[in-house]
Amino acid sequence: MRLSDETLLDIMARFQAEMQKGLGKDTNPTASVKMLPTFVRAIPDGSENGEFLSLDLGGSKFRVLKVQVSEEGKRNVQMESQFYPTPNEIIRGNGIELFEYVADCLADFMNTKGLKHKRLPLGLTFSFPCRQTKLEEGVLLSWTKKFKARGVQDTDVVSCLTRAMKRHKDINVDTLALVNDTVGTMMTCAYDDPYCEVGVIIGTGTNACYMEDMSNIDLVEGDEGRMCINTEWGAFGDDGALEDIRTEFDRELDLGSLNPGKQLFEKMISGLYLGELVRLILLKMAKAGLLFGGEKSSALHTKGKIETRHVAAMEKYKEGLANTREILTDLGLEPSEADCIAVQHVCTIVSFRSANLCAAALAAILTRLRENKKLVRLRTTVGMDGTLYKIHPQYPKRLHKVVRRLVPNCDVRFLLSESGSAKGAAMVTAVASRVQAQRKQIDKVLALFRLTQEQLVGVQDKMRAELEYGLKRDTHSLATVKMLPTYVCGMPDGTEKGKFLALDLGGTNFRVLLVKIRSGRRSVRMYNKIFAIPLEIMQGTGEELFDHIVQCIADFLDYMGLKGAQLPLGFTFSFPCRQASIDKGTLIGWTKGFKATDCEGEDVVDMLREAIKRRNEFDLDIVAVVNDTVGTMMTCGYEDPNCEIGLIAGTGSNLCYMEEMRNIELVEGDEGKMCINTEWGGFGDNGCIDDIRTQYDKEVDEGSLNPGKQRYEKMTSGMYLGEIVRQILIDLTKQGLLFRGQISERLRTRGIFETKFLSQIESDRLALLQVRRILQQLGLDSTCEDSIVVKEVCGAVSRRAAQLCGAGLAAIVEKRREDQGLERLRITVGVDGTLYKLHPHFSRILQETVKELAPRCDVTFMLSEDGSGKGAALITAVAKRLQQAWKN
Repeated sequence: MRLSDETLLDIMARFQAEMQKGLGKDTNPTASVKMLPTFVRAIPDGSENGEFLSLDLGGSKFRVLKVQVSEEGKRNVQMESQFYPTPNEIIRGNGIELFEYVADCLADFMNTKGLKHKRLPLGLTFSFPCRQTKLEEGVLLSWTKKFKARGVQDTDVVSCLTRAMKRHKDINVDTLALVNDTVGTMMTCAYDDPYCEVGVIIGTGTNACYMEDMSNIDLVEGDEGRMCINTEWGAFGDDGALEDIRTEFDRELDLGSLNPGKQLFEKMISGLYLGELVRLILLKMAKAGLLFGGEKSSALHTKGKIETRHVAAMEKYKEGLANTREILTDLGLEPSEADCIAVQHVCTIVSFRSANLCAAALAAILTRLRENKKLVRLRTTVGMDGTLYKIHPQYPKRLHKVVRRLVPNCDVRFLLSESGSAKGAAMVTAVASRVQAQRKQIDKVLALFRLTQEQLVGVQDKMRAELEYGLKRDTHSLATVKMLPTYVCGMPDGTEKGKFLALDLGGTNFRVLLVKIRSGRRSVRMYNKIFAIPLEIMQGTGEELFDHIVQCIADFLDYMGLKGAQLPLGFTFSFPCRQASIDKGTLIGWTKGFKATDCEGEDVVDMLREAIKRRNEFDLDIVAVVNDTVGTMMTCGYEDPNCEIGLIAGTGSNLCYMEEMRNIELVEGDEGKMCINTEWGGFGDNGCIDDIRTQYDKEVDEGSLNPGKQRYEKMTSGMYLGEIVRQILIDLTKQGLLFRGQISERLRTRGIFETKFLSQIESDRLALLQVRRILQQLGLDSTCEDSIVVKEVCGAVSRRAAQLCGAGLAAIVEKRREDQGLERLRITVGVDGTLYKLHPHFSRILQETVKELAPRCDVTFMLSEDGSGKGAALITAVAKRLQQAWKN
């Protein structure tokens, strides 16, 4: 029975392999270590409160408790409990009677405590292997220890209890949780020490549980977060994995037990069996004449006469020898001094082996936790309970010492569970009711972002109406969707050629490009340089802004060696402009954080020409002022003649499309088509979509540079989505649903939650650990549960954005279909923008929404390559070609 460290490391490795087997879908049915999911996903966070009932069935006694959990700033748990006997005729009789007995005891308890007419949540601690599919149900796999009630195996124990309680009309309880006693132990300790993520019981029986990553649990859907796994390690070795270390005494004990061949690991460890092992060894030694002068008493021949409490007493420091003499004398033996020392030695060997085996399996669990977290060193706490661990004088320190020797890279704290597993069941119930209540509140917030089919059709219809207002002369001035004519009347036909300059101003970066277009093969080569626009220039004077732009152009021409060349230039200016011709554009109003003075109402082409004159170094032929959305459409139109719509879903949100000239009342002439820049970001500025705007949208709008403007853009574009998420997170934290109710300084900071974080957080490949890391970078210390909620919030906000975008686009494609009098329309949309390109789900949801709302349009989406650079050059090229044709 003496096990070397080498043997223990080997047992540890075997147990690791068994755990892996138990977790796998295909290997679980044959695994001896069942690794049962408990559906306990969260440990207490200290905000639990209320009154709970708890039942504890499975140990040597049955007890009923009332647990009062209060938060009031300090974690406080008060308990009142009562023990009830578990007579053999009840625990080995008929299952129905067993549960009726439990219900009677509960009724008695509620009566004496005056709880008759309260409706209380109940947690049931049930210390037997159960297969759970939810927290509040569990099918008994097999009785262990001394229990053997008929007709319970393979049935749900919670329904058995509920049926039994129906007989008592006057008690009203909700069974919220079925909890294994090890889980109860872990939860009790976790309430006092948040590092606790393992529970171990070494008592009548033995078992352990720990928090496993959901992604490793094949038996339960979902990869998010963690769940407590009840290992049921007592059955380790039932498949023969431990035959080499089992002794003849282990085999003999097993044959005489209630469940031969089962729970073989437990039978070498737990309190129900240690005394019996000692008895079998002493009997053999006496028979061989090695003890008591070869004398054997009838008591020594009787099963169960030596109990674990005797073993503990015999090993007691100092008093142990005297105790040994007394115990052996009570067994009708006459021990000598030498006999007492030998017997004491036998006890030590048996109980030390028990601690060694426990340590090996626990070391395997700790190693698994450390590997799951990808840590070099693990700091963790193990919650401990069980009579053997508590009453045996040497057991705890032996166990701790061996564990630390087997896993030197884990810093383990062992915490004795006060009042054990029953308080734990109340904790699980408290956590369950907290999680239930929190879930309701969180769902209430997320529901605001779920748009029904009806609401989306409403958005589509309103968008359609606004488009018409913007096109008509009488209503144009009042329209929120400006429908600006761009004077771009033709798409590329492939004959364009030459060298063109393009400028691209629309975000925090400014680009200058040289674009070489060759006709025939439709090839485009580009050279560009990116320049930053400092905040003080974005928000300074118009002159400073345009001087900075010209400085950048000069740098680029120098860099390319083009100083003297007078090249045609296309200017991508991604702000709302009213155009009177292709090379005139009056700025209607800044968006996206620009605020340069003396620009609104001015012609940006004139301002650029003035700045070039001031510099007096070079001259350029400014042919076209272009909106980036139009550039996007042109780039795709160069590849696909079917492309008649440009969509940008990035920092901002906008759309342009080719409209029939006859519908554009602001421009003379009815022949052909012209591209209309819708500037749809302003949709809703008249309050027409207020019914779907939430308090969070209003907060984001009020905190923005242009309150009351661009409302649709603020619900759909990258610049604002992160801000909406931040507002929701602040609100949820205020309600105590996130980050333990602590709003960090970072979370109060506008703009920290960039949209790229949304894309990262929602990526399917991302484990929660990585979501937590992103949140940590933002100074948010999140639990697993927090991370799941943050991910859901991001998902709700970006999903709504994609759906709203889709509804707007559906309005446009339907309009095009009707204008052309077609049964079915085939059309291509050129798309650009970081949100569309980088977000893991935005493009898919947008496309699905268009399909649902415009079923008679076959819409192809084409990613645009550099609409604002290449597109501007193509528009310039087309304009030059049309000018030439005019002249001719």
